[in-house]
Amino acid sequence: MVSAGPQSLTQAHKRHLSSHHQPLPTEYQTTDQGRAAAEAYYSNTSPATDTMASSAKLTLQSALPILNSPHTMPRLGFGIYRSPPDICVASCLTALRSGYRHIDSAQFYKNESEMGEAVRKAGIPRSQVFLTTKILSAAGSVDKTYAKCANSVQLIDPGENGYVDLFLVHSPNSGAKNRKEMWLALERLHAEGKARAIGVSNFGKGHIEEMKAFATVWPPAVNQIELHPWCQQREIVEYCNAHSIIVQAYCPLARNLKAHDETLVGVAKKHDKPTGQILIRYCLQKGWVPLPKSDTPERIVANADVYGFELDEEDMATLDSLDQGERGAIVEAVRNA
Repeated sequence: MVSAGPQSLTQAHKRHLSSHHQPLPTEYQTTDQGRAAAEAYYSNTSPATDTMASSAKLTLQSALPILNSPHTMPRLGFGIYRSPPDICVASCLTALRSGYRHIDSAQFYKNESEMGEAVRKAGIPRSQVFLTTKILSAAGSVDKTYAKCANSVQLIDPGENGYVDLFLVHSPNSGAKNRKEMWLALERLHAEGKARAIGVSNFGKGHIEEMKAFATVWPPAVNQIELHPWCQQREIVEYCNAHSIIVQAYCPLARNLKAHDETLVGVAKKHDKPTGQILIRYCLQKGWVPLPKSDTPERIVANADVYGFELDEEDMATLDSLDQGERGAIVEAVRNA
């Protein structure tokens, strides 16, 4: 089953529609047609079919349709993993002033309120910025977990009509009971318009298939996983593409641990670009949504400057060849069993 279509959007949803979140054409705004439109988009632009053709059109304003939703997601995000509160606001402001319109936080990062504060300080309408957070641990019941998630929404976007654009279950590692509890809490948040889309992170195929037994909203809109040339997680990426699940890439820069890799450096020299820009461009051309993280202003700006060049088929194949499977993971590879 899937979530109710846009015809049943709450008034809170409707109040926040804006030019940034371009809706699908009116004729697609039912559950079935919204699904068909999103699936057609992914069929036409997925990396398996037309990576090079679609990549040339990328801009900082590029966005992806979200399954069963009138909203879109900016193709480039800004990660704030464990960014200290006293630094996080400044980093987010730098990102927003550099053109990012997508920021990724989590309860575990302890900087949700700072993310929201930065948006308000930037003077950018809330409806023009895509904000994500995540829940890592259940609270013991659906009601208690829902309250924990609703508190995050208030930290980020205070007020009666506050919302987040995306709320994720951060990890599957707490077990089946807790995965179910967290998902049901997110479904409630979604139904109330406090989370425009809901998804998962670090989920393998089995975890997503398991959800069919209890989920009203399925498939999840997003699966956020570790992705870079050394950890390409092809099995779960192919599964997500087949189900129109947006694939977000955390650690797209491999935490700078591969900055001196000879193959990567060779591609960077060819284009006269920093290795970080090559890795972000690679993610974009793979059809992923990269979430580069930095608290260094110059790097924040540079990480968004990836639209003046294009990796050719040889470059992509060269970077593809670096895949080490699970061994290449810095944080974790998903379990697909």
